[in-house]
Amino acid sequence: MKIARVFAHRVDLPLKEGRYSWSGGKFVEVFDSTIVGVETDDGRVGYGEVCPLGPFYLPAYAEGVRAGLKELAPHLIGLDPRELAVINQRMDAALKGHPYVKSGIDIACWDLLGQVTGLPVCALMGGRFGESVRLYRAISQESPDAMAAKVEGYRNEGYTRFQLKVGGDPDVDIARIRAVRALLSDTDRLVADANTGWTQHEAMRVVRAVRDVDVYIEQPCLTYDECLSVRRHTDHPYVMDENIDGIDMLLRGHADGAMDVVNLKISKLGGLTKTKQARDLCVSLGIAMTLEDSWGGDVTTAAIAHLAHSTPEPLRFTATDFNSYVTVSTAEGAPQREKGFMRASDQPGLGVTPRMDVLGRRVVDIS
Repeated sequence: MKIARVFAHRVDLPLKEGRYSWSGGKFVEVFDSTIVGVETDDGRVGYGEVCPLGPFYLPAYAEGVRAGLKELAPHLIGLDPRELAVINQRMDAALKGHPYVKSGIDIACWDLLGQVTGLPVCALMGGRFGESVRLYRAISQESPDAMAAKVEGYRNEGYTRFQLKVGGDPDVDIARIRAVRALLSDTDRLVADANTGWTQHEAMRVVRAVRDVDVYIEQPCLTYDECLSVRRHTDHPYVMDENIDGIDMLLRGHADGAMDVVNLKISKLGGLTKTKQARDLCVSLGIAMTLEDSWGGDVTTAAIAHLAHSTPEPLRFTATDFNSYVTVSTAEGAPQREKGFMRASDQPGLGVTPRMDVLGRRVVDIS
């Protein structure tokens, strides 16, 4: 089996709520997603997806995915997609950095490996832990009352994990945290995610002001050192995200005691292969994880579900189902939320079949 073609489709994913807003006034209304296909010489096709959270969140942007695929694809033609280490080594040699570009290809190769072996990706990644995966709901930045109302609505739908988008005015953020926590039960979990939005002194003000509140603090500042300083001045459970972009930073964070939970985003790390490496290291080190990606639709949600379902439950803090946030379905068979939970498909590979009428024409086609 050899790779004969790499192609991609561009799909717009409008948000059901109209807008997703976070720190610094950043927002997105329609996500620009790339569905990547890897076709073999025997006619099989595996699929992946890459959907950056705009060009102003991580060092990634939607058009960069397609440009990078055109650069990478010629180096992969003729390789065996089942040899995941070989594929990743070749991609890293052909294109330095840009892990998000490589992510869709890697996911598609896992999909192919599952199809060939007749196994779901979660089985190939270690097995299926538990019956389902607990989800969190990200709450877009609005007024305290509006965010509290959103949380109450999603709680009634079965969610018990909430990621509150803060990182704005510290006084307003304190009110946001208190308003939402007041609605929740003792068993619900609340994460105040600043997405790097506070300066160090602002973060210190917030954590001191909510010292009596049961809340996790996530990525308060832009740099690792700023986050670590805040961490050392609070006893809140602490989550690191944007700064943890590889094994080296994960090991550094563990050595410094910088976090209790880490967010592992598939495209930020370069695909399922490298995210699995980070996940398995976290399991060995006893670090809890949120399993997710920057954004996406049905294919991304399927990949997240398999990664999360193959993660031991005591260290699986939560995961996300991005396909429930958007109005467009790009594939059949994708996981669907049920009362705040989802489960990975039992079908071979990712278990999804793209809706070709939705994907439209190919914007990348290399053979």
